[in-house]
Amino acid sequence: MRRFVFYLWLALVFPAAAAQLSINFGDFSENHSLTNDFQSALAGGGNPGDWKVIEDAVPSAFAPLTSNAPAAINHIPVLAQLDQEPDENRFPMLIYDKETFKDFQMKMRFKIVNGVQEQMAGIVFRYQNPSNFYVIRLSALGHDLRFYKYINGQFVDPTTVYADILPGSWHTLAVQCEGNQINCWLDGQLAMPLSSAMTFASGKVGFWTMSDSLTYFGDTTIVYKPEIPMAQLLVQNILDEEPRLLGLRVYTLDKTGTPRVIASKESKEIGMAGTDAEKGAITNGAIYFGRGRGTVAVTMPLNDRNGDPVAAVRVQLKSFMGETQDNALTRARMVVSLMQKQILSRQDLLQ
Repeated sequence: MRRFVFYLWLALVFPAAAAQLSINFGDFSENHSLTNDFQSALAGGGNPGDWKVIEDAVPSAFAPLTSNAPAAINHIPVLAQLDQEPDENRFPMLIYDKETFKDFQMKMRFKIVNGVQEQMAGIVFRYQNPSNFYVIRLSALGHDLRFYKYINGQFVDPTTVYADILPGSWHTLAVQCEGNQINCWLDGQLAMPLSSAMTFASGKVGFWTMSDSLTYFGDTTIVYKPEIPMAQLLVQNILDEEPRLLGLRVYTLDKTGTPRVIASKESKEIGMAGTDAEKGAITNGAIYFGRGRGTVAVTMPLNDRNGDPVAAVRVQLKSFMGETQDNALTRARMVVSLMQKQILSRQDLLQ
């Protein structure tokens, strides 16, 4: 389950409003398929990863009450890659599939459990496809921390520092990207600050292993700057010009043909399903009018450069005494007209 919290992050990295995404593997332990949120990917060759949520035994933080009492053991859900094929050119990855990140910080817990050929753990980021991504990985056997770019199936631009970690113990690894500046922390200490040419400006993130490494990954957090789609920028610009608007929403059709809010004066409304009015505005170019207590609402199409409806806009206005439907439509058209001047296609709204 994804958990989102929007807040003002005071760290120097992201001084503007940021979002936090928490991935709790306990949410996947009961009848929850990883494939709903993740995709398994493989660089190199060999078997694909066998990614499962399992339970790891962890000693209790509380000491036994007597010397004869058995040590208490807790069990926590963890992510594990269980296929230990010893192919030295095998890099199983599990990619978080719900978001794309540009500037972000990802922090995860990991424990290297076993491996004869390799004992590794890493974070994949700015992932485009199995042949193009960045990775920061730790090797317990090689005693190093290394950053690579993987470009068209080849590792390039390696940067390596010494790092000594203890297999069988939990550690933390964090990576922060801001533009071409990449920083990495190991167990809370800055381990690798570097500046790299920006081959990929954004991409997905995920978990990385190599060869026969048996590695556990714990709960993970990602703090990031949300990329604002054009539709939301349009809404914000209109609200700057017309702050007295009571409501402003933009709808497009999802894959099932349901109208959904992609931009709104109220961020909590984004993703909310629309009604037949919004669907009719998009599919037929229809205009709908409604009157509430002291308010009026108009839903009308937003057209592309060819005059075809690509979205619906719902404008809610404060009504005045004696206002007719024609008055309300005129006021709403002025708002939609301002938006329409900046839209050439449906894709413009989603960028």
